Amino acid sequence: MYRRVYIGRTPVALESRPRAVRAPHQLPPGRHGLARSFVARNQRERILAAVAQVASSRGYGAMSVQDIVREAGVSRRTFYEQFKNKDQAFLAAYDGSSALLIASIRRALEAESTPETKISAGFAAFLELLSASPAFAKMCIVEVLAAGPEAIARRARTMEEFTEMFESVAHEALGDDAPSPLIAETIVGGVYETVYRRIARGETAELPRLLPDLVESALLPYLGEARAAAERKRLLALQQDAPDSER
Repeated sequence: MYRRVYIGRTPVALESRPRAVRAPHQLPPGRHGLARSFVARNQRERILAAVAQVASSRGYGAMSVQDIVREAGVSRRTFYEQFKNKDQAFLAAYDGSSALLIASIRRALEAESTPETKISAGFAAFLELLSASPAFAKMCIVEVLAAGPEAIARRARTMEEFTEMFESVAHEALGDDAPSPLIAETIVGGVYETVYRRIARGETAELPRLLPDLVESALLPYLGEARAAAERKRLLALQQDAPDSER
C-alpha cells in the first residue's frame, strides 16, 4: 500500500509501513481497562515462557534480554520492572517449572496404592510432562546446568525432593527393611542422566516410551526381580494397547 505525501507542492508516493500483527498472547495496546495486577501477571508469564523458549532454542549462554523481550512481545522496560537480569528471569522460570513437575509427581504417587503403581505413576508423570513441554524440558534438564551455581543448586534441590518421594514409597512398603537412601539417590540421578541425553539429542517426544524399563530398574533393588519384571510387563501391555497418538 502507498500513501501520498507532499514535498513542497510535489506529491510523492511512499510505501506505507505495515502494521505489526500482535500475537494472540499479547495484550491490546493503549487503554484497555484491565487491572494493573492482571497486566503484570500476564507480562510475567509471557516473559517466563519466552525464557524457556529462547533458552531451549539458542542455549542459555547465547540468550540475551533482547531475545527474551522479542519472544515475549514486551518492552525492555517491562522486563526490567519484573527482573534484574536474564539470570533472575531464568531462575524464576526454572522454579515455576520444577514446582509444577514435583507437584505432578506427588499427585500421581498419592493416587495409587501399591509400591509398583506408585513408582510407575510418578515416573509416568515426570516423563509425560517433559514430553508435552519440550522447551521447558530442555530448560529444566539441560540448560539449567549452564546457568550458573545457583541454578545448579536449585536443580539439586529438585532432585532431592524427587528422591525423598521415592524413599517414602520404599519405607511405606518395606519399613525397616528398606535399603540405604543412597539407592534412591542413585536411581533418581540415573533417571535424570538418561532423560538428559534424550532431550539433548532432540528426542523429548520419545521420553514416555522409556517408562517400562526405567520402572523395572527402579523397582529391582526394592521389590526383587519377579515383581519388577511383572510391572514392566504390565506397562508394556498398556503402551501396546494405547492409540498410536499416545505412544
